Formats: sequence, C-alpha cells, structure tokens
Amino acid sequence: MRIGAFEIREPVPELRNVRAIAMLRPWVDVGRVGTLVLNRLERHLGAQELGRLAKPGMFFDYTRYRPRMRTVQGRRVFTTPNTIVHYAHAGEYDYLFLHIREPHAMGEDYCDAIVDLLRHFGVSEYCRIGGMYDSVPHTRPVLITGSLTPAQERRASGLISARGSGYQGPTSIVNLVHESLVRQETPSVSLMAHLPQYVQLDEDHMGAARLMSVLCSMYGFPQSLADPTRGEQQYGEINRAVQNNSEVRSLIQQLETYYDRTHAAPPEPEEEEPISLSPGVAQFLHEVGERLEDPTDEDDDDIEEGIDGDEN
Repeated sequence: MRIGAFEIREPVPELRNVRAIAMLRPWVDVGRVGTLVLNRLERHLGAQELGRLAKPGMFFDYTRYRPRMRTVQGRRVFTTPNTIVHYAHAGEYDYLFLHIREPHAMGEDYCDAIVDLLRHFGVSEYCRIGGMYDSVPHTRPVLITGSLTPAQERRASGLISARGSGYQGPTSIVNLVHESLVRQETPSVSLMAHLPQYVQLDEDHMGAARLMSVLCSMYGFPQSLADPTRGEQQYGEINRAVQNNSEVRSLIQQLETYYDRTHAAPPEPEEEEPISLSPGVAQFLHEVGERLEDPTDEDDDDIEEGIDGDEN
C-alpha cells in the first residue's frame, strides 16, 4: 500500500491514540543517542516495521549514504539507506517510531511525505529526540533541553533544563515537519541531549540514558529502560584517561564552572554578567565544532534489516 512516498506493509495495522517519536540522523544524532533510545523502546514494546520510502533515491545521495552489501545467513544481501517507520501497541496508546534521514534533495517534498504519513495514521502528538555537541563537561549531568507541553513539563520536572537551548545557526530542512504540524495544531515537541564536544563517543550511553529517562517520565514507560550503568562505565573511563593530562583537566574545570553558573542554577531575574571561556578553550571547542559542520552517516547497519542495532 502506498501513502505518498512511503510503501506500507500489508496488512496495514489499525492504530489509535497514536504518538510519534522520531530521530534525525546524522544531523542531531551525535553519540547515536536518538538511535539507541528508539531501538530500546522498539524492543521493549515489540515494535514491527510499518513501512519505508518506496524510492529513497529521490531524496538521498547514494555517494553520501552508501548502499551496503551484507551476508545474512550465508546469503549476500544488498540494502539501500532509507527512512524506516516502526509501530507498536502500548496499552492506551499506539506508537510510531521514525528513523528519519536528512535528505539531500527535494527536501520540501520529503517533509510533506512524512507529514502525510503522520496525518494518515491520526498522530495526535509528535516528539523528535536527538543529541548535539555542546560546551559541557562529562562530569556533570547530561543537559537535556526541549520544548514540551505544560503537562509534559510537570511530568519531567527536574529533568529538563529551565533555560532551554539558545542555539542559532544552520539547521535541518526536516524542521518543516514541526512547522507543518504546528499549523495543523498537532502538538509537536522536542528533546535534545547536549553532549561534551571533547569526548565524541561513537555511542554515548549516558546521553541515551538521560534522554530515555525524560521520555519515560513523559509517556509512562518504565524507568528501568533508562539504565545508566553503561554510561557510568564510559564516563568513568574518561575520568581515568584525563587524570594525568593537566591541559584537559583545566579545560574540564572551566567547563564545569560555565555549566554550574549557566545551567545548574535557575535563571536570575536581572541581567547577569556575561560568562566566557578562556581563549584557549574557546578556540579548541571552535575547532571541534568545525569538524562537525558536515556530518556524514557511516553506520547504516542498525535499522536496515529491522530493530537490531541497540547497545546489547
């Protein structure tokens, strides 16, 4: 069955009270936190594939998202990068999970196709999750910013930064999905994990655990899904690695001061004195940021053949 640009598997499931949770790669999936969270939720709920783009080459450049050859049970399998949607039943609510890729062409049509899919299944709320690098230390709780409904803010109280994100700059065309839903008066919210630039883990399990904790509070998933054990092990290894590096320790101390004054305390009613990092730290973070401006998507194996790419 076709719904716009998507090919939907048959028989098409009957969904009601539908919430959609989406992640966008590679732009805002640093540390693969969005991928890790969606994969864990999908396994927990026993999600199944709903559909994928019928002709992904309309939107993706295959010299940037590379097709793959894999051996599955002794057979060579060719797979093409795609935007894949799963669904799950979860008591009172049904869920759609969207693994969205940044398009390289026909971005407006791509976003329209996603909105058409959400509208067809009567999605009543859309939530996009992800991660970005920021000037934050690994020695403090992972900062989560977002735009939530008042009810969600109450349920996630204490887990979301009160200051929100002040990011300005290049962004994704996929934000048109949010804009379209707002015009249709469909609640559209977002969550973003802010991860330390100087670490850049392939899989940041601490960031994923913090992001999952907020989702569990928002939607009533069991908090056991937000197990921080692997993240604590990762960040503990970072602590040991920097013990004998005085320059990195100095950088972390400055980031801790910046974090504590900017994020840990509630906003002051009066204008605060501007806080700045030392020139050396600022230059280091600027150089790291420049390397991140043109993201590529090297790891395509996690969702091409199903829900098989989590941390286990």
